[in-house]
Amino acid sequence: MGPILITGGTGQVARALEAHADGLAVLRVGRPDFDFDNLAALPAILEAASPRMILNAAAYTAVDKAESENEAADRANHVGPKLLAEYCARKHIPLIHISTDYVFDGSKTEPYVETDPTGPTGVYGTTKLAGEHAVLAANPQTIVLRTAWVYAAEGKNFVLTMLNAAKKMPKLRVVGDQVGNPTLADDLARAMLAIVAKIDAGGWRDEYRGVFHASGTGSTSWHGLASEIFRISAAQGNAVPDVDAIATADWPTPAKRPANSRLDGSKLNHVFGLALPQWQESLAHTLEQIFAKPV
Repeated sequence: MGPILITGGTGQVARALEAHADGLAVLRVGRPDFDFDNLAALPAILEAASPRMILNAAAYTAVDKAESENEAADRANHVGPKLLAEYCARKHIPLIHISTDYVFDGSKTEPYVETDPTGPTGVYGTTKLAGEHAVLAANPQTIVLRTAWVYAAEGKNFVLTMLNAAKKMPKLRVVGDQVGNPTLADDLARAMLAIVAKIDAGGWRDEYRGVFHASGTGSTSWHGLASEIFRISAAQGNAVPDVDAIATADWPTPAKRPANSRLDGSKLNHVFGLALPQWQESLAHTLEQIFAKPV
């Protein structure tokens, strides 16, 4: 039996999946060998790996850059995942594919459920939604996990950006009118691996197929997240900046962000018995890891 193939190279979720695999045979692949910009090379890589399942954590995630690099975003978020799903269909193996809150336009006032109408406002969300449709159409054993606001103790993410900015500036301006669910990469990885364990234990079930929302429990704004980061940081004796809440209009970006990114995780809990931890708990644990690292 082949390994579980984890795509996404050195990305936050791919690294977390490997770290929490707990004895499972896994193979983490990424650039330069496994690259959605080189689609012609992927079939040979997949055949050589001969995986028993694929966890796709690879994506084009530069939201603003995608507005001017729509072809690259489409390859990584749509065409590449479709190729993975087609391979999985030929081999009769499951695919767990990560998607995003950006498939929604953010106009709903309540958390989004899986059956809510989609309406991405930019290239990133549009290509991710196309990827969802493609992988579900190509492989009957496909699970799409929409997540949001992912961060980790390493890599490139909002939490580390705030901590680094605090070292340079006494005052920060952070958007306060966009709300969502901060999601720790480790929590998402553990949820994905729990799904793997259920499939391993009982085989594939028809109710597993489809879209699920998998993000941190509870919600806040970007300003609220920054404020909690610095509250915890201050308790550790660190100097912290003043943080002003600003409107989205005061921080223009090439891509329009959804004002409401909150995802309802009830379906994930109903089908798989899973709920990701409260975002404040995960953030506190992550900051503890970050502050424990040698300077």
